Amino acid sequence: MKNSFTTLSKILLISGLALSLPLALTLTGCEKKDAAHGSDDGHDHGREGAGAGGAGKEGEAAPTNRVDIPASVRQNLGITFAKVESRNVAQTLRVPGRFELLPTARREYRTPLSGRVEILVSQYQKVEPGTPLYRVDASGWRDLHEQISATRARAESMVPLMAAQADHEKSLAEKVTLWQDRLKQLDELRSAGGGSATQAIEARATLNASQSELAVARGRSAELAAQRSQAESDLRSLTARHDVMTRGAGCLDGHNAAAPDSIYTVCAVEPGIVETIGLTPGALAEENGLVLTLVQPEKIRFHARGLQADLGRLRGGLPARIAPPQGGSVDLQDAMTGVLQLGLGAEADERTVDLLVTPESLTGWARAGVSAHMEVTLAGGTPELAVPQSAVVRDGARGIIFRRDPANPDKVIRMEADLGLSDGRWVVIASGVKEGDEIVLGGNFQLMLATSGSTEKAGHFHSDGTFHEGSH
Repeated sequence: MKNSFTTLSKILLISGLALSLPLALTLTGCEKKDAAHGSDDGHDHGREGAGAGGAGKEGEAAPTNRVDIPASVRQNLGITFAKVESRNVAQTLRVPGRFELLPTARREYRTPLSGRVEILVSQYQKVEPGTPLYRVDASGWRDLHEQISATRARAESMVPLMAAQADHEKSLAEKVTLWQDRLKQLDELRSAGGGSATQAIEARATLNASQSELAVARGRSAELAAQRSQAESDLRSLTARHDVMTRGAGCLDGHNAAAPDSIYTVCAVEPGIVETIGLTPGALAEENGLVLTLVQPEKIRFHARGLQADLGRLRGGLPARIAPPQGGSVDLQDAMTGVLQLGLGAEADERTVDLLVTPESLTGWARAGVSAHMEVTLAGGTPELAVPQSAVVRDGARGIIFRRDPANPDKVIRMEADLGLSDGRWVVIASGVKEGDEIVLGGNFQLMLATSGSTEKAGHFHSDGTFHEGSH
């Protein structure tokens, strides 16, 4: 059989890539050396397994489907592997979607006071609870302190006034009692035929005046009590407002207490990353104006849109996986698991329904805005051994896979794939592999080109990418 694709130059020509003339000449010289005397690079290019099954010509090895792929070749050809998995391919529904932040992942920080703002953090900075975020030089904060001080002084000043008023009221009450006794004595004298009517009249007038003074004093005491109660109520209200603003600032080490009365400091109340800053340093902020937002990027969920036609097969609680997109640097098996949750509504025009999954644990590539696929395992079906669809390459009408040799990680075994059902991303392998076997994923097309038409011939790659028949 004519040796096809025996050099990297032929592989690159088939792939549509240009090869420089010096490299082509070098590789041609290597071929001539292989044919005449063997390679001078230290490799033995004889057939693998000589003497097993008989050789057609002297020095020719028995047929084999193994190809050498040392570490340098794997790096040059970009060879990667995927493991054979047990998957329910027949009952897997795959829908595209993207990650999005949970509603609780973002926190806005607004200033309750108007004033000049000094930003203390930078965008994308990671902060912990208690980290100062910004300061506001606010006259309203100073006014609040002054109101608290004035109201506290007013409430405290009512104490001696009420004590003096209480003494005055007591004195008037004793005076009233005294004149009541005096008038009673005069009335008894007059009943006995003595006494003076003038004295009785004067005593009654004095008693009436004392009683009037006592009533006025009691009214004054009630007024002072009401004023003190109002002052204490105002003080409680102002103090409560101050405490709420202090607690809302989130500062754990007394930044506001230690700062001047006009400086109001706001600190982070939760860990996060500074997402946006709404003001430039030194800008004037209005009351309740947005200063910055913090986000917790790990609080995410996956949001996809399924077809309403699949509602009969979908229900909340089904197991689901979030698989990375194909064609990137992320391992296809670096997936996340979770439980399916159906959205509350549906899109009538597009005939879709919201599908949500909150991963049980996150991988490094998961972040808001990243596109991926949701794989929902429907009820029914049985697990079967499967590999990624892209691990299968076509050599004519045959599907080919390259299984890593369990006995030698620097070799792969070319196999004709016994394919079963496919869901578009994973395909069932009915025989020839077991769970955990490594199958070539990246670089399998180059391997197929190098072995196409000579499947039964052993071969190996040089570190420069050159493929040669025969073992080392």
